[in-house]
Amino acid sequence: MLTTRFVTGAPNWVDVGTTDFDASAAFYGGLFGWRFRSAEAGGYGFFELDGRIAAGGMETSSEQGPPSWTVYFQTPDARATAKTSEQARGGVLGQPMEVMDKGTMAILADRAGLPFGLWQPARLPGLGVVGESGALCWVELHTADVAAAAAYYRSVLGLETSAVSFPGGSYTSVNPGGEGEDAMFGGVVPLADDPEPTEAGWLPYFAVDDTDAAVARARELGGTVPMAATDIEDVGRVARIADPSGARFAILRPLPRQA
Repeated sequence: MLTTRFVTGAPNWVDVGTTDFDASAAFYGGLFGWRFRSAEAGGYGFFELDGRIAAGGMETSSEQGPPSWTVYFQTPDARATAKTSEQARGGVLGQPMEVMDKGTMAILADRAGLPFGLWQPARLPGLGVVGESGALCWVELHTADVAAAAAYYRSVLGLETSAVSFPGGSYTSVNPGGEGEDAMFGGVVPLADDPEPTEAGWLPYFAVDDTDAAVARARELGGTVPMAATDIEDVGRVARIADPSGARFAILRPLPRQA
């Protein structure tokens, strides 16, 4: 699972853009206990969990695309990584830009055109909490071509993949280069094998104490449930949620880790 010991290639930030941010902020506050704090920078701000940053967010227009979550990965040099993306037949959707004294961000697209972000830390290392209830705990790429995606992210972010067996098949896990499988933070899932129709792209998972209770609460708050609560052997109980604006994410009650 994720930790805040961010290394090159690890997810270190996540944010949501929605067309009705007030409604989304109320939704996430009711679901995860997040409180929004403005960064006083173009409407952007931070969702905090017990005073620690759990995510970012801002209001976006329909011209900027549909409401969605974006996963960011750590890089020591956003400009060099953006150039590598182009060389690897990916794209650069948002050129690297400095965010005050906090760091440098960029938005890239992989070979399939699926967007993700880069965060080159300066004064802001990344998220202040991960792996706890109400915080980011996993990320997953849903794509039509797992092999092409693995090759792209290996060349651009140095990510390594490995096959994890489970009853009935295998799962392609992802970890930062040189960190080993114990540092896995996510996976790559072929769209053709997905048990429920889903959108291609990176999907963030947030930990919860009770998946079924969280699903019920999401519905009460105006969200929808594209995938009902489901048990995954040796992993936990998951569900996919869409906030009131349609931005999608997943929730997970992880199984207790064995010593």
